Amino acid sequence: MELRKYNEDDVLAMIQIWNEVVEEGVAFPQVDYLDEESGHIFFKEQSYCGVATDQGKVVGLYILHPNNIGRCGHIANASYAVKSDCRGQHIGEKLVSDCLVQAKKLGFKLLQFNAVVENNVHARHLYERLGFVQIGTVPHGFCMKDGSYQNICLYYYEL
Repeated sequence: MELRKYNEDDVLAMIQIWNEVVEEGVAFPQVDYLDEESGHIFFKEQSYCGVATDQGKVVGLYILHPNNIGRCGHIANASYAVKSDCRGQHIGEKLVSDCLVQAKKLGFKLLQFNAVVENNVHARHLYERLGFVQIGTVPHGFCMKDGSYQNICLYYYEL
């Protein structure tokens, strides 16, 4: 397994993985899928995109960018996606750990998650194990694909 900055040759695989999570409708707030054009733009606009590869194939990714602007621009935000048939192999943990390193290198002071779906217990346990602190819950903040609502949890990590 290799972790590295993405390159243009990775984008089609990244789009596929990203869209898979969007399609599942239980983690990302996005409802629109990326196509080749919008995917290239989306990933290029991030402060950093990392990929996990296994035997040269992209199996996971993360995006890192400011959570806000101006006086709050020192706070980063990130999203993670792992290919569905590769989950359970600790790829997410490697992505989050690399993201923390890259965020610090980019000068961010904090990493904040605005909308971790409460029933996403695997992600929540991972974040808490890595030292993220939950700072609150927003009731019914996430609309699931089936139309039901779940609470969202806010987390932060000091870099």
